[in-house]
Formats: sequence, C-alpha cells, structure tokens
Amino acid sequence: MNLECIVVEDEPLALERLCTYIARFPWLSIREKFSDGAAALVYLQTHSIDIVFLDINLGELSGIQLLETTGKKFEVILITAYSDYALKGYDLQVTDYLLKPYSFERFAQAVEKARKNVNKHPLQEKKWLFIKSAHQIEKINLDDLLYIEGMRDYRKLHLANNRKIMTLQTFRELEEELAGTSICRVHKSFMVSLSKIESIDKEGIRIGSVSIPVSDTYRAAFFKLLKG
Repeated sequence: MNLECIVVEDEPLALERLCTYIARFPWLSIREKFSDGAAALVYLQTHSIDIVFLDINLGELSGIQLLETTGKKFEVILITAYSDYALKGYDLQVTDYLLKPYSFERFAQAVEKARKNVNKHPLQEKKWLFIKSAHQIEKINLDDLLYIEGMRDYRKLHLANNRKIMTLQTFRELEEELAGTSICRVHKSFMVSLSKIESIDKEGIRIGSVSIPVSDTYRAAFFKLLKG
C-alpha cells in the first residue's frame, strides 16, 4: 500500500533532511509541505493523509496545539529538538517521537511503526461520498459504486441499478476523498471498487459486462492492495 504524508517543519535544513529520508521509501510520498501549523491545520481538515511528520515549535500554532485541534485521524511522528515534549506527545498517542538530531535508522523505525499501524486500519471505513454534479451535491453510497471512468473534462461514476453521475471533480480529488477505502486507481482513466470485481485476466478487470484496463503505472499497487 502506498502511503501519503505531509511534512510540517519550519527549519529549511531540517525540512531538506526529512524529505531526503522520506524519499528513500518508495511506498511513501509527500503530498504537501508546510512551514506553519495554521496552514497544515486547514489542509488536514479537508484532506485524508496517512502520516504527518510534525515539528512541535512552529510559531503561533505549535504542533501540539495542531493535534489538539484536529483530533488524531492519522499517524503522527513528532519531531523536535527538545525532550520536554515527549510526555505530552505520548499523552496524545502519537506514533513516535524523534529527537533532533536523529539518525536515518531511528527515522526508519518510526516510519515502519506508522506503516504497520496504517495497515491495521480496516478498508472502507467510509460509507459514502458527496459528489458535485451539474446542479447539486449528491450523496453516493460506496456500496453502490462499481467504477469511475474518465471522460475528457468529466468523471462518470457508474453505480448499481445502471445509475450514472457526471462530475467535474478530478481523479486526484476523488482519490483524496476515497483514500483508505477499497476503491482504487487502476488506470489514468479508471478507478474501481475492489468488492465489485468479478474476475481479472490479461485483458483487465471484469465488472459486469465491462472490461477495465490496468496500466503499468498502477499495476503493482493494485495487486498489492488485492492481497491485503
């Protein structure tokens, strides 16, 4: 499973080092970088993220205050130059606590702990999705979703009972909304619901009478997700 993270760090050298370490894990990708807690807070309120690498001393809004405000919906690796915050970090049930300067080996231990925790989370905790269609916002039960098809500027959601909804929301936006569910990207033009797959062969994924291709870009991640 590929995991997405954000980095919240206001020291340029510390940020560079952290990003260098993260880049050594092919299954871990940085979605955004922030130098202040307020901007990170706004982002976390509207996006799904697996891991947050979080400095504590961030100016007006500290890393601790950010966690107390958001509630913990993701794995958190706290990073600081001061050991005084360790107890508070564990009170907030963070994944790990890195004290600067930390080695790559110690960083790898923290990342592995976070990865194991994410993999323990059950798929499809989210039960529905709100989609912006032409004239309204529609609630979609994820159990009804078969697959999503890209059509030029639009995405078409194919649902049970031959129902279809068109939206201008991008695949990236849909992937963010559906992170942590069993609905995944398999091609630049398709996302599928794993529970609706009837068979897989060299031609692609079969859902009903439709054959959906699996591109090389998404093949490894798709088959890894199938194995759980």
